[in-house]
Amino acid sequence: MPSTTHVLDEARDLVVKRLAELDEERKRLERALAELGGKVTGRRGRGPGRPKGSSSKGGTAPKKRRRRRKGTRADQAVGLVEGSPGISASDIAKQMKIKPNYLYRVLGDLEKEGRVKKKGRQYYPAK
Repeated sequence: MPSTTHVLDEARDLVVKRLAELDEERKRLERALAELGGKVTGRRGRGPGRPKGSSSKGGTAPKKRRRRRKGTRADQAVGLVEGSPGISASDIAKQMKIKPNYLYRVLGDLEKEGRVKKKGRQYYPAK
């Protein structure tokens, strides 16, 4: 017969795994809703008008940092720039189906890394 501790650990692991799956599904659904022009509701932690990172709760718990996937959007943007030298940021954003204001941050990082060059409003591959 398995020990009680082992059974409880397995149950806890299953609950944690399922919560992570549900959280990922919620994020996917929120992104889909935003793409369809809907308003995402039910956000937790922030009140209306509060900036990201602030919470209505007064706790001082350490923040967990999300891991960044290395270069998915950046590599995609570089590929588009290499395929169409002189392309504008808004055209890249349209092709990637993302908002231009997010892409400007990605392109700025790519410029600093020396992967693309900007001339006026156009982006070129760095060689």
